[in-house]
Amino acid sequence: MIETIIHGDEILAIIIRSNYSKDGIEFFTPHEFSQQLAYMKHPKGKKICAHTHNMVPRNVSYTKEVLVIKKGKLKVDLYDGDQIYVESRILSDGDIILLAHGGHGFECLEEMEMVEIKQGPYLGEKDKITFKGI
Repeated sequence: MIETIIHGDEILAIIIRSNYSKDGIEFFTPHEFSQQLAYMKHPKGKKICAHTHNMVPRNVSYTKEVLVIKKGKLKVDLYDGDQIYVESRILSDGDIILLAHGGHGFECLEEMEMVEIKQGPYLGEKDKITFKGI
């Protein structure tokens, strides 16, 4: 299951549920996103050529985050760019979410573990604006 949450003309989030499966490679993000999200499933014995990546200067205007839920339940509240609440989703073990635009807040519904992946360098409090959510 793939969920793309759109508000107006912006993708707020993309969720890959733990039960999603499809052969091959599928990208879920537009090419212009500064953070790319893809799913890959290959048969035993499939070889992926060794490679390096070219140095390509990129301009990252907004941080995009990917969360991988290892264990537990997390409520994700999604907001538009004006900090107005849009909707919420519950994530569980194995779910993945790309937070692309707008704002977000979280509530741990169970003890949980997750991995966060985002572009750097991280600038601490200069990197975000906090606001009162729902």
